[in-house]
Amino acid sequence: MAAVLLPIHPDNPEPRKIAQVVKLLQGGGIIIYPTDTIYGIGCDLMNKKAIERLCRIMGVKPQKLDLSFICNDLSHISEFVKRIDTPVFKILKKSLPGPFTYLFESSSRVPKILDVNKKTVGIRIPNHNIPRDLVAALGNPLITSSIKDDDTIKAYTTDPEEIYNDFKNEVDLVIDGGVGGNIPSTVVDFTTSPPELIRQGLGDFSLYA
Repeated sequence: MAAVLLPIHPDNPEPRKIAQVVKLLQGGGIIIYPTDTIYGIGCDLMNKKAIERLCRIMGVKPQKLDLSFICNDLSHISEFVKRIDTPVFKILKKSLPGPFTYLFESSSRVPKILDVNKKTVGIRIPNHNIPRDLVAALGNPLITSSIKDDDTIKAYTTDPEEIYNDFKNEVDLVIDGGVGGNIPSTVVDFTTSPPELIRQGLGDFSLYA
């Protein structure tokens, strides 16, 4: 059965539609959704079957899945990372929500959820109401990965209708939140001191470091 293409207002997401998507996620659904950078693909972090299916769609083994979670706020993060020192917390407070993925040592909770011993976890709090409203209503983070395009010139697809046509037979729902960006998040590794810039993306980390 083909996926649903669901338009949701990017600034003022309709609660009824958010509830519809959350119900799908709770049932193990895989969705594609906008963020403040590029469109992402994801599922409920607490649904093991959904994560296995996401791995099949992405063509990766669960052990090789680079874990990023979309959280709603900073208090949400502390459940999944081992430790956040005060100076680091200040950086997070200043830079989030924003176009960053921050790598931390994962807490003991992460391997229990995934049956995979993952030493690090990437944390995102995007500056976009749709994914944050979804996470707030779901009560769990979304496990997330970027939507990549096979075309090397156009690395990330920005048109939700084009994304829908590419993935409609693999996922359950594609949210149309308008045209997406084509620059991914900036990735910073906080497991080293000082923090290490892994990938320069949309966010300028030097403003906060």
